Amino acid sequence: MTAPETDIETETETAGTDTEALRKRALTSLTTARDRTTLLTTCVGEPDLTAQHSPLMSPLVWDLAHIGNQEELWLLRAVGGRDAMRPEIDGLYDAFEHPRAERPKLPLLPPEEARRYAAEVRGRALDLLETADFRGTRLTEAGFAFGMIAQHEQQHDETMLITHQLRKGPRALTAPDPEPAPPFTGPAEVLVPGGPFTMGTSVEPWALDNERPAHPRDVAPFWIDTTPVTNAAYQAFIDDGGYDGERWWSPEGWAHIRRHGITAPLFWRRDGGQWLRRRFGLTEPVPPDEPVVHVCWYEADAYARWAGRRLPTETEWEKAARFDPATGRSMRYPWGDADPAPEHANLGQRHLGPAPAGSYPAGASPLGVRQLIGDVWEWTASDFLPYPGFRAFPYKEYSEVFFGSDHKVLRGGSFAVDPVACRGTFRNWDYPVRRQIFSGFRTARSEAC
Repeated sequence: MTAPETDIETETETAGTDTEALRKRALTSLTTARDRTTLLTTCVGEPDLTAQHSPLMSPLVWDLAHIGNQEELWLLRAVGGRDAMRPEIDGLYDAFEHPRAERPKLPLLPPEEARRYAAEVRGRALDLLETADFRGTRLTEAGFAFGMIAQHEQQHDETMLITHQLRKGPRALTAPDPEPAPPFTGPAEVLVPGGPFTMGTSVEPWALDNERPAHPRDVAPFWIDTTPVTNAAYQAFIDDGGYDGERWWSPEGWAHIRRHGITAPLFWRRDGGQWLRRRFGLTEPVPPDEPVVHVCWYEADAYARWAGRRLPTETEWEKAARFDPATGRSMRYPWGDADPAPEHANLGQRHLGPAPAGSYPAGASPLGVRQLIGDVWEWTASDFLPYPGFRAFPYKEYSEVFFGSDHKVLRGGSFAVDPVACRGTFRNWDYPVRRQIFSGFRTARSEAC
């Protein structure tokens, strides 16, 4: 670990020892998550809550009770030492025991009962928080268990928002559009210097196991797109026969799109000479200046090949997002160490889509790369693998069981991600065929190319 990285992580650790500040942060994070859960589960009626809108997703009512069950397991039982409230439902809401496609057949709690259960758990958890001692065990240190549960709920809120996007029928959610932005006229790409940097973290208090530990990486110089790839750029790929030419696709990607008849991003359709998209029940023209979203890894990889470029590795992405060449240290976020604010990034479901490419100049990295946090999850070239020295905590099913070549890493978060579950070290992963997620990408090239 470099000395500058030690300095910032010492500051974070010191802040984490302020018990009352941690208590306030935990309360705010839990409350923000529950407010969002309530919105997502009260804006539609009971039939929509209990229906399975896609075999890829759970019924919304499963997510609701699962959120409460995980909170009970980790806060009330593991931290508080309380007896199980409803041990008979643990198996129903074990994500590893029942695949999503099977969950509608389970004897799930009906919506009102699920709400009462989640609310009762939350009331007891907040009582526990009032007297919690954030010392003693790794689970309680710096309020980690409370932060883990807030992140877990926000991750399921994003999952439920995906379900809302897949749901047929009239629009149930509304939010203001992002502020219009002038056309971006900056450089198309930025050179990231080669050399070492510190990847991951060892002391960010609420970082999850796959983000740990901090470790040195050495990266060759490379160029990376200043902004994510836009709809207009992706349409050029389509118009040039991108989905018709096998030459741009990996063998697995070509077989996948041919087998499923994929010819455009998910939710797009052509109407005469115009591309339309469906977004949360609303059909509208595809905006050319927004980052493309709902593309799978194979599509991102094919576009990059067509453009004469490639997807960045996960290491390259993190260096572009965290490295400050003036100090040589790795920051928490592209803009610095401060928590995200509205001027930095499009996060937290403030909007129901990405902002125009080039937005949020205050959130740019020191090298000038924009929108690395928020707007769209960005596919990288990398498989989801553990860092050197990785230790599963607090359970191996969070990360360890997913390591390997089956999953590709996504970075940066999306408009659907809450700041508590998004930082420069945060890692997401999914199968390369997934398109229902809020995924986009940017491209890179080696310096010599």
